[in-house]
Amino acid sequence: MKCLVGTLLLVSALPSLCTVAPPPDSECGMSYRLRTFRVTTRCNLTTLKEKQVNEIKAWTTNLVLPIVYLFTFCVGLPTNLLALWILVFRTKRRPLTTLLINLTVIDCLLLLVLPFRIVYLFRGSHWELGEPLCRIVMAMLYGNMYSTVWSLAFVAVDRYVAVVHPFGAKSLRSRRWSLGLTAAVWVVMLAAMLPLLLSQQTYPLDDPKITTCHDALPESVQENYFLPYFATLFTTCFLLPFVIVMFCHSAILRTLLAEGRKYCHTIRVMGLMIMVFIVFLLPCNVLLILTYSDSWPDGEDLYIPYMISLTISTYNSSFNPYVFYDVCRDCRERTRNALCCVPDMEDIPSSQGTHTSSSARQRSKVTLLAMTSYRGRLTQQPEVNMMT
Repeated sequence: MKCLVGTLLLVSALPSLCTVAPPPDSECGMSYRLRTFRVTTRCNLTTLKEKQVNEIKAWTTNLVLPIVYLFTFCVGLPTNLLALWILVFRTKRRPLTTLLINLTVIDCLLLLVLPFRIVYLFRGSHWELGEPLCRIVMAMLYGNMYSTVWSLAFVAVDRYVAVVHPFGAKSLRSRRWSLGLTAAVWVVMLAAMLPLLLSQQTYPLDDPKITTCHDALPESVQENYFLPYFATLFTTCFLLPFVIVMFCHSAILRTLLAEGRKYCHTIRVMGLMIMVFIVFLLPCNVLLILTYSDSWPDGEDLYIPYMISLTISTYNSSFNPYVFYDVCRDCRERTRNALCCVPDMEDIPSSQGTHTSSSARQRSKVTLLAMTSYRGRLTQQPEVNMMT
């Protein structure tokens, strides 16, 4: 009888045992973390707390953020394609032009993968496109961020050499110079993408019934793998380029002030680059370190702010064409001509050019004759006065 009673008590206690999260080291307590969310496997079911489910299924995550991504895509893709067309086909190939072409290509690559991110969020953070594509999308998301930062830094270095060291710029700013800086940007981009391309990014959850893409990762992987990875990127691919940009533009401004030249344009370009760093990229990088280090008092509250900052960071790809529009004078003229349907002088056929030049020579001859006769009247005018 006592054994029967004990067995009944054990059976009645089983449901309560399955609802209590076991210690992380036990078989049934394999732990994941959804950014800062604790995801545990309870009796072979991967579940979330009610608050965490509300966060991942919130209208901000599944409605507002994909709409912002969609706006970035609709604005950024046409402007970057226009910028790429002008830079490749309508602008003289200079070192600065090569750097801007490279920056525009990187932005276009990011914008082309944004639709997959939009579908993922609209479907309630549920990924159905396979592990390889998830890795590519997330790798492009972070790779674009840090390669853009270094691209802007190299653009600032190119302008620094051209303005502050104009004599050395003639020999330094060559085709080899621009190709070397472009290759360095791609090395940074591949280095930032490689850890994401080589690690698993999709993890299925049972409650809610979704497959996450980079949102749920094993806790040990986050602390031992991604925390040092993102901390290194923050130092070498955000802080260092930001210091370089500030130094270069400050030196350019001092040089222009010392020579008494106009500096309003330099201040505007400097302000645009600082805006890209501070408004678009800094919040995402800071929150990224906080979420992986788990140093925030209530880490669960960082999920929505981090997702918002990551979405805003992608808008820098739509804002970069306005930066190069201000940086490159030739680009401004070509863009205005393209938007106003005004043909460039270099695009006019040679026959028209010959006719134009001959007409100009005829007009110059007429003007010269008129000026000669006018000067003759002026020299004769005193004599007439004396005679009268």
